[in-house]
Amino acid sequence: MLYYEFDDLLPANSSQKLLDLYPTSLRSEIDTSNEWIYNDVNNGVYKSGFATTQEAYQKNVTTLFSSLDKIEAHLQSNASPYFFGSALTEADIRLFTTIVRFDPVSGYPAIHRWLRNLYWDIPAFRETTEFEHIKFHYTKSHTQINQFAITPVGPVPDILPKDEEVRAAAAVKK
Repeated sequence: MLYYEFDDLLPANSSQKLLDLYPTSLRSEIDTSNEWIYNDVNNGVYKSGFATTQEAYQKNVTTLFSSLDKIEAHLQSNASPYFFGSALTEADIRLFTTIVRFDPVSGYPAIHRWLRNLYWDIPAFRETTEFEHIKFHYTKSHTQINQFAITPVGPVPDILPKDEEVRAAAAVKK
């Protein structure tokens, strides 16, 4: 909605004006993916995590993991570093904000690789991701889920290097 509205405020030679997260050629695909990614993944983790009945939990967690399976298949079929090919789009940002906080993602090799590529290749992702804050927030803010507010000390490292295969993480920082 406001993708280009503030470009006039950028310096004339700013490379940021060249960044188009919502390219015309991909808008239909981005809009379609955003709808199910928001409902089933971004909001799906909350629908599952805050479910108050087994039925609601089962329904939402099944939808969440089916969507992760769909994302995994999409990324496996696409040899590019981003969700829709060779350029970063809004879809990558929408998905990153949830996936970076979701531990089971390591069980999805293509998603895990995509996540690490964004984190290590684009400084803005790395510079704005605070793993300790993520853990602290989840363990201290939701006492109905974690009544003792115990914050885990691991994993170490927080995220694997870009080209390292998924392995067991160390238990504690030294």
